[in-house]
Amino acid sequence: MSRLALILLSLIISIGLQAQELNANVKVNTQKLQTVDPKVFETLEQTIQEFLNNQKWTSDVFELEERINCNFILTIQEELSPTSFKADLAVQSSRPVYMSEYETPLFNYIDKEVTFYYEQYQPIQYSRNQYNDNLSAVLAYYAFIIIGKDYDSFSPMGGEPYFQLAQDILNSVPQSAASSNPGWRSVEGNRNRYWLVENIMSPRVRPMRQAMYAYHRDGLDVMFQDVETGRAVITQALSEIGSVNQSYPNSMIVQLFNNEKSAELVEIYKLGSLEQQNEVIRLMSRLDPANASKYRAIK
Repeated sequence: MSRLALILLSLIISIGLQAQELNANVKVNTQKLQTVDPKVFETLEQTIQEFLNNQKWTSDVFELEERINCNFILTIQEELSPTSFKADLAVQSSRPVYMSEYETPLFNYIDKEVTFYYEQYQPIQYSRNQYNDNLSAVLAYYAFIIIGKDYDSFSPMGGEPYFQLAQDILNSVPQSAASSNPGWRSVEGNRNRYWLVENIMSPRVRPMRQAMYAYHRDGLDVMFQDVETGRAVITQALSEIGSVNQSYPNSMIVQLFNNEKSAELVEIYKLGSLEQQNEVIRLMSRLDPANASKYRAIK
């Protein structure tokens, strides 16, 4: 084979091995359907998966093994019409811990305010800075939240451009669409899409985002070679998150952290020193009082 042919072959192989950012597993649950043909939602499931996994969300190059593992579970709760639906959307993402088979949870949230219109074989399209429909806006919004959380865990404030894109989606939703599709407005409670990105982008939360970088890169990722150092860094990160909780009490982002990390923290500190265990129990009992008994069971 000629040298030129070898070069061309290697280029083709390298391009083929490159991937988009998300490795999304999508499930559409339809147990509550009354009249709509379930096959419509089999098509929807495939369409959502292709939309999330085939869309180029960033300008970075991802290898197949670098894709962000995530789950989108859409549970249809109500048929508003033959082509309009109300649903819950569970969104989860994780990232691998260095030199480990363990994946640490980064995002875990159930959005109970997803309404959308869908006809079988209807494509889902995303256009930056342009609102097409509620389903594409919601999916793209969470795609950028997932990517932002992942980047924040690998570099300090690394997710900022992607959180900004999520905020741009929120700002692009017309008032008429926001009125008929809940979740985008501040007046609809303090636990929705508006408040999620508001919390993340708030200057009051920046120390927490920096602490989350330390938690993952300087904490979890070093534990394969130095468990004590990793655990100490995580303890300091928890202290900094506690300070954010004091300056921004009852924030959505801190509650999400508790949901995402409580089980992991119990495992991390089970083998810690008594001093470390007492400190994490003190910190987490303030951060997550609803689960105080879970943390007290560490020792």
